Amino acid sequence: MVEIINGIQQIGIGVQDVKKVFNWYRKHLGFDILLFEDEAVASLMTKYTNGKAERRDAYLSLNMVGGGGLEIWQFKDRIPSASKIPIKFGDLGIYAMKIRCKNLYDMHAYLKQLMVDNLSEVIISDKYNSSFYFDDPFGNKVQMVEDSYVFSAQPTYNGGVMGAVIGVSNMESSVDFYKNMLDYTVVLYDGIETLNQNSRNRFRKVILKQERKHVGGFGDLLGPTHLELIQVMESVPVKIFKDRLWGDLGYIHLCFDIYGMASIREKARRMKHSFTVDSSNSFDMGDAAGHFSYIEDPDGTLIELVETHKVPILKSLGLFLNLKNRNPRKTLPKWLVKSLSLHKVKKDL
Repeated sequence: MVEIINGIQQIGIGVQDVKKVFNWYRKHLGFDILLFEDEAVASLMTKYTNGKAERRDAYLSLNMVGGGGLEIWQFKDRIPSASKIPIKFGDLGIYAMKIRCKNLYDMHAYLKQLMVDNLSEVIISDKYNSSFYFDDPFGNKVQMVEDSYVFSAQPTYNGGVMGAVIGVSNMESSVDFYKNMLDYTVVLYDGIETLNQNSRNRFRKVILKQERKHVGGFGDLLGPTHLELIQVMESVPVKIFKDRLWGDLGYIHLCFDIYGMASIREKARRMKHSFTVDSSNSFDMGDAAGHFSYIEDPDGTLIELVETHKVPILKSLGLFLNLKNRNPRKTLPKWLVKSLSLHKVKKDL
């Protein structure tokens, strides 16, 4: 059976105010394509919401330079919880999202002007992509990563999501999971580093990349991706979402656009990472539809898999793109994918 991981479709972010978060990322980081906004009950996610089907708002925004999008997610009937203790580098789960950036120094100067919190210096590296960190206004860690990939040139310094920094407890088992489950088979870097030049704060960093032998659908828009796995060596990490719900504040999942859900389901079962959530067939999310499922990495970090069936092109005229009967190994024509720009939002919601 055909099985393809096309790329990272989006990263989920639990927030207090979905419009406020969308507006900031639209204005400052070019995530101005609002592919869908959907209010519904997350009835299939009760395993991660204390057995209660929670109402939520979800916006999916894209940056047309290329990369995954942001699924900005807000509870409707409860106040989302923040972590009770500060999240530390290497804690288990998604520590930061990685955003591709064609000019780190221009982006750094822009963010400095915005006075974002915890803006680090640019870290120049000849071993892996140069980068820097900052906190968005909502407390989420973001890593800007130097990367030249461009799907569609836009007047912005950065593109979309190109990966995530993920804390793990056992590097070998986590590398095995991401290599064999999601095809991140290329090791770009594997080394021991220290945090803030403190030799007592050593950690192991492994950066993985997909080979991308076959890419279909929106693969050209999503672009190549990296996963950065971090294992601290002199302390005991805690789970970032310990005693909290999926949908609470922070990075709630990493979502991959895939083809061949049945084959991936069977592989997950063989690897003892069986689906914990499975929509079973075409699940409607307002303007978009697809088959989605969830698995957990060895530390319980939530990975969403989406086989996209329908996306809106021009909803007002009833134009939707049906992907169910396409050749899964062929990417969509560039002009067709660029038509998603019809969803561009030019002012605050």
